[in-house]
Amino acid sequence: MIDNPELVLAGIGVLAMGAQWLAWRVGVPAILFLLLAGIAVGPVAGWLDPDALFGDLLFPLVSLSVAVILFEGSLTLQFHQLRGLRRVVRRLVGVGTLISWGVAAWAVHFFLDFPPDLAILFGAITVVTGPTVIAPLLRTVRPVAPVAHALRWEGILIDPIGALLAVLAYDLVVALRMTQDWGFALWDFSITLVTGLVLGVIAGSLLSTLLRRGWVPDALLNLTVLASVFAAFSLSNMLQHESGLLTVTIMGIWLANRPGIPLDDILEFKETLSQILLSALFILLAARVAPDRMLELGWPALGVLAVMLWVGRPLKVAFSTWGSALNWRERSLLAWIAPRGIVAAAVSALFALRLEAISVPYGDRLLPMTFLLIIVTVVWQSLTARPVARLLGVAEPERVGFLIAGANPVARAIGLALHEQKIPVRLCDSDWYSLSKARMLGLPTYHGMPVSEHARHNLDTTGLGRLLALGMRDHVNQLIAVRGRDEYGKKRVFSLPRSRGPDTAEKHALTPEYRGRTLFAPELGYWTLSALLSAGAQIKATRLSETFGFNQYRKGSDAGAVIPLFALNPKGYARPFTLDRSLEPEAGWMIIGLHVPADVSADVSADVSADVPVDVPADVPVDVPVDVPVDVRAPGVHETV
Repeated sequence: MIDNPELVLAGIGVLAMGAQWLAWRVGVPAILFLLLAGIAVGPVAGWLDPDALFGDLLFPLVSLSVAVILFEGSLTLQFHQLRGLRRVVRRLVGVGTLISWGVAAWAVHFFLDFPPDLAILFGAITVVTGPTVIAPLLRTVRPVAPVAHALRWEGILIDPIGALLAVLAYDLVVALRMTQDWGFALWDFSITLVTGLVLGVIAGSLLSTLLRRGWVPDALLNLTVLASVFAAFSLSNMLQHESGLLTVTIMGIWLANRPGIPLDDILEFKETLSQILLSALFILLAARVAPDRMLELGWPALGVLAVMLWVGRPLKVAFSTWGSALNWRERSLLAWIAPRGIVAAAVSALFALRLEAISVPYGDRLLPMTFLLIIVTVVWQSLTARPVARLLGVAEPERVGFLIAGANPVARAIGLALHEQKIPVRLCDSDWYSLSKARMLGLPTYHGMPVSEHARHNLDTTGLGRLLALGMRDHVNQLIAVRGRDEYGKKRVFSLPRSRGPDTAEKHALTPEYRGRTLFAPELGYWTLSALLSAGAQIKATRLSETFGFNQYRKGSDAGAVIPLFALNPKGYARPFTLDRSLEPEAGWMIIGLHVPADVSADVSADVSADVPVDVPADVPVDVPVDVPVDVRAPGVHETV
């Protein structure tokens, strides 16, 4: 072990960062690399010994970290979501959970001789999947919408529910082991349950009152919530041993279902804090699990895994999807994907420490068996889920398309041009009149704002991985770009340049980094594009060749100027022209551009994308927010080869 504590702590931070980055690059849950990193620097290399590093503080650190994890997970459990869920998801998190719980408990009891009470605890711990492992896997697998919807909501809801079951099961195990009397054990268990419920409701009520009435300043919001969680957890454990985890879980559920609570701010902080704690926590916990302890479980452990993966999960899905609209292919993929993750690892590590402290037989096997389950499920399903989805024909196509915010004439013209080149698009607008015109052109649509709460759960983004903000109003485009960054990433959000006018000075502008990447040309805002289309400009697709390259294309012709909008490579991937990056399309590429006839504006330059302003006739109102007669029913989109 390295004797310098500062160096060890810094090394844990670097390892955590590296594991998270590698997981992002590979597209698998970060927990896999965190656990492998902990095992590598702990029992394998001998550089990290958590017990020697933290001593008696290790147990409190793990306990408080798990409390934060459970609180953050319970904040996502809102009762109105339960009422709105489909029957499949309700079954998955209801009776389906009991099925997987029972199968896991039987398997570990049969193959590894776990005592019945410990087997029940293991089953309760391992029913959870969790959004922290499901979300990265879904981004890689990209299943069709029904499967993705079911998996995502199962992960969100089962996280706090599974943790709650694990806490209750653990309380019963400890009470039974301490007393050896079922009557007294059930009484002690009941006291723990009541203490957790009552203190959770009281703590949640007090904290929600403070937050709802504005007695806590915004600057102290996160600190107040975190301190309250720690205080409630510690007080509950002091009054009744092992009731603290239940208390913070109920506390989070209470806050999640009270109106007027700034949950978005709390969740953002808690997610960041949880990521920090979890990254360090899993490295520390994995450093205590020697690979030989997992190997000592032997072949029977593989029997446990096989039963849980290929018996328990299919039974759960078969029951949950009985009578649903899901076809057998979608059900098969749903049964294939069930990785265990953060809550299972953290809760099992915490309980393993406590079980070892009271000398519970086979308690030392709980942690290695859980970690083996996590590693195998994450690795196996990360490697196989995408091929299985493709084999079954339920994999979503590559996310190469565009979600277009707006169904105005400009958005319709651009959307139609992309659509005719087989680029997936979907136009979103709250104006039904504009949206109906887009539907008449055969374009996929969504009636509503793409950043609304309804859109979050109902907007079909199959095949769409980028966002174009093409609205008439700059401030609406800015709002959509800001909200779209979290979903698509800042490099995949694009917006039109700000229109010219007296209110477009820098002091009225949003910080550039929040606007998204600026499309096309500095002066080619909505009203300019709208006026050009109204005056006769057309969006056309032109294929480059060895004899007709991009430089020649940009020069236009005597018949008019051309403004490149998108470049499609030979594989059909469309790249927008933006101000922050230059594109050099080659022979075989397709260019979608705005062709402006010479009689529309003799001053339009063929080099507009190189910061040359667009000038239009003085009699065309392009910079005033009024209804301009630019409603082109179907702007011409032609292919020139």
